[in-house]
Amino acid sequence: MSHVAELTGIATGDTPSGEEVPAALLRARGEYLPIFVTDDQADAIRRGLAGEPFDRPLTHDLLVEMVTEFGGAFDRVRIDELREGTFYAKIDAQRYEDGEPESLTFDARPSDAVAIALRADCPIEVADDVLDAAGRSREELGVDGHGGDE
Repeated sequence: MSHVAELTGIATGDTPSGEEVPAALLRARGEYLPIFVTDDQADAIRRGLAGEPFDRPLTHDLLVEMVTEFGGAFDRVRIDELREGTFYAKIDAQRYEDGEPESLTFDARPSDAVAIALRADCPIEVADDVLDAAGRSREELGVDGHGGDE
């Protein structure tokens, strides 16, 4: 089973080596799921969350625009696996040919999937297995009642 997640923002956390890195902070099933991302990925997610336009389209903006122009649509993104400390995601989409929908699924990095979901206004879902393994309470993460730093 999976749960629709809300992106609460970008937070920062410490890696095992003590380095402070950004994390996309999702909330689902009453738990928080921190997904560590690069600074560039964090910026792309922040911009999508804020709806900030950029002078020229960023990669995620361009992809969503192209898929839409070609008659496709994004249905949802799923964070559906955690293996050896790495999250895996899928993007479920549709394309239409002669008025008939064809479902497609693409592997994606969770950071890209989240950035696309924000721009395409589609749900982000997280699998129970992922939440069971990596979900954290607000207290564990030291999160205030609002989520990340946004």
